[in-house]
Amino acid sequence: MVVADHQVAEAVAEVVVAGNGMGMMMSLTTSLLIALGIVAVSYTILLVSELIAVRRNAASENPLSPTAAGTATGFVTNFFDTLGIGSFATTTSIFRQWRLVPDEIIPGTLNVGHTLPAIVQAFIFIRIVPVDGRTLALMIAAAVSGAWLGAGVVAGLPRRQVQLGMGAALFGAAIIMSLTLLSLLPGGGTDLSLAGSRLIVAVTGNFLLGALMTLGIGLYAPCMILVSLLGMNPTAAFPIMMGSCAFLMPVASARFIRARSYSPRISLGLLVGGIPAVLIAAFIVKSLPLTAIRFLVVIVVLYTSAGLIRAARRERKQSELQPSVSVAE
Repeated sequence: MVVADHQVAEAVAEVVVAGNGMGMMMSLTTSLLIALGIVAVSYTILLVSELIAVRRNAASENPLSPTAAGTATGFVTNFFDTLGIGSFATTTSIFRQWRLVPDEIIPGTLNVGHTLPAIVQAFIFIRIVPVDGRTLALMIAAAVSGAWLGAGVVAGLPRRQVQLGMGAALFGAAIIMSLTLLSLLPGGGTDLSLAGSRLIVAVTGNFLLGALMTLGIGLYAPCMILVSLLGMNPTAAFPIMMGSCAFLMPVASARFIRARSYSPRISLGLLVGGIPAVLIAAFIVKSLPLTAIRFLVVIVVLYTSAGLIRAARRERKQSELQPSVSVAE
C-alpha cells in the first residue's frame, strides 16, 4: 500500500489540530506526542512502499541495502545532532567530500535519511523539556507548512540552482554558528511560552525556517537564535526545533520520495546509523564539551559552501560553451 505525500501532511495537520480539542482529557503536549507517533507510522509505510517499488524497478542494484558509508555518516551526524550541533550541514559536507550523493539530490537524501532519527529525538525532548503546548504546537505547524511548500519547489530545481541554493544556505548557517560561538547573539531569557506579537514573530520565523530546511540548511541553529531573540529559555529551543523537524521532515520527505529526488541506499544508511546514535547521545553520553567541534564544523561548512558555489559556476560556464561547440561541429 502506497501512502501519498499529501496524506502524510494531512496526518500531521489533523492530529495536531485535534489536540486543541482534547484539552479536557490530556495535555496538548501529550496530543503532540500521539500525533508524532501517527506521523512516524504513516511516513514509515510511505518509505517502505516506495523503496519496494524502486527495488522492483531496479535492474541490478538492491536499493534496500544501506551502504556502510551512509550508515557511518548517519551515526556520527545524528550523535552530534542530538547534542545540539545539527546534522544537515555536517552531512552535506561528508556527502560532497566523499562524493556519496550527486549535488542535485542532496536535499532530498538529507530529509529522507534523517527523518526517523529526528522523530526519535523529538519524542525524547518534548517529554523532558516543559515548553508551553500552544507555543510548541503553533511553531511546529508553521514549520510543517513551510516545508510542504519548500520541498515542492526544491525537488524540481535543476542541479545548478540546487548547488547555488545550498551554497548560500550553508554560508548563512556558518555565519549564524560563528556569531553564536562568539557570543554576539542574545543568550535568551527565562520564558517557556510566547504570546501576542512575539508568538506571531515566532510562528512566521519558523515557517521560513521550515521552507529553508528543505534546501539543506538545518533548522537547529537558526531556531535556537529565534527563540533566544524572543526572550525564551535556550533550553526551550530543543523541543521546538526537534519537534518542528520531526513533523516537517516527513512532509518534506514525502515530496522528495514521490519525485524520486533522493538516494535510497544512502538515505537508509543515515536512518540505520542515526537511530542508535540518537539513543546513545541522549541517554548515555548526554553532554560533551563541544565548542572546539562547533568551530571545526563552521570551517567545514564554509569550505563546503565555497565548493558548491564553485561547482555551480563551472556548470554555468560549461552550459555557455556548449552552444558554441555545437556550432563548430
